[in-house]
Amino acid sequence: MLMRKLGSSGMEISAVGFGAWVTGGWMWGGADDRQSIAAIHAALERGINLIDTAPVYGYGRSERIVGQAIRDRRDRIVLATKCGLIWDREEGTKFFHADDQGATLRAVDKTIYKNLRPASIREEVERSLRNLNTDRIDLLQTHWQDPSTPLADTVAELQRLKQEGKIRAIGVSNCPLNLLKNYGSIDSDQEKYSMLDRDLEKNGILEWCRENNVSVLAYSPLANGLLTGKLPPDRQYNPGDLRKPQPRFRPENVERINGLLRQLQPVADRHGATIGQLVIAWTAAQPGITCVLCGARNAQQAEENAAAGGIELSAEEIAAMGELIRA
Repeated sequence: MLMRKLGSSGMEISAVGFGAWVTGGWMWGGADDRQSIAAIHAALERGINLIDTAPVYGYGRSERIVGQAIRDRRDRIVLATKCGLIWDREEGTKFFHADDQGATLRAVDKTIYKNLRPASIREEVERSLRNLNTDRIDLLQTHWQDPSTPLADTVAELQRLKQEGKIRAIGVSNCPLNLLKNYGSIDSDQEKYSMLDRDLEKNGILEWCRENNVSVLAYSPLANGLLTGKLPPDRQYNPGDLRKPQPRFRPENVERINGLLRQLQPVADRHGATIGQLVIAWTAAQPGITCVLCGARNAQQAEENAAAGGIELSAEEIAAMGELIRA
C-alpha cells in the first residue's frame, strides 16, 4: 500500500482510505453492523490505515461501529471524523430535512443544520470521542461550511481543541476556495472527486492544495458505485438510498457508463484488476490527490478496494482513462 503524508501533521496515511458513510446505513438503504466491522478489519489487514467517518452518518451509528471495530487496534489507525452537521436542535444554517433512512423533501422527523459555532464543535467532539471510544481524534474536519458563524470563531475553537490534545490535525470538507484560503493552518481538504466529478480540476482547489501542502481526500471516487461497472441498469434501490432520485442512476445512463467502462477491460486485464480497482488507482494517481476514500459493505469489497492501492498505472494509461470518461 502506498503511503503519503497528511499535510504538515507528521502523520502518514494510506493512498486508499476506508470511508465509513455506508457504515451508518443512512442514505445507503441500511447496513449490517457485523459485516461493517468485518469490512473495517479486512481493510486494516490489507494496509489501509485511514478511517473516515462523521457524526451524522446514521446519527452516531457509523462512529459507534468504527469505535467497536478499532478498540483493540487503535494505535494502527489514523482516525478521522467531522463536525458541523447537527440534528438535535435548531441552531445554525438550515441544510435539509431527514429521517432515519436519509434525506426527505419535507420535515417529518429531523432537520439537519450546518453549525460550526465553537460550543457546538466542542460538544460534537466530546460526543465523537465517546462514540469512537478513544482519547483523541487524529483528523477533525468541518463537514460543511456554516455561513451563520464567523470563520475566525470556528478556526479559534479548532485550534484550542488541537492545543488541548483532543485533535491532532485540522481539515475541512466541502469548502469553497475563498474560505479554504482563510482557514489558516490546515492539513487536509475532503472533496467529491471522481472520473465523473472533476470540478476540483477547474475551480482551483486542487492546484491551491498542491501549492500549500494541503492533502486532498477524495470522496465518492466510484460515484456511488456507478464507476464499478457492476451496477445493473435495472437496479432497484432501497428506501432512503441517495441514488434512487439521481438522474445519473437512470437505466439509460447506467448502461452508457457501463459501455464506456467496458472499454477499460484490456487495461484492467493487464493489471489483474477489476474495473473498480482500476478507477480507484486512476483517482489516486491524479496530481494533488492524497487519499481515495472508498466505502465497503463487507470484507470482500474492502479487500478489493485496498488492493487498488498497489496498482501502478503508466502515464499513458492514466491519460487515456481520463479522456475516455470525460468524453
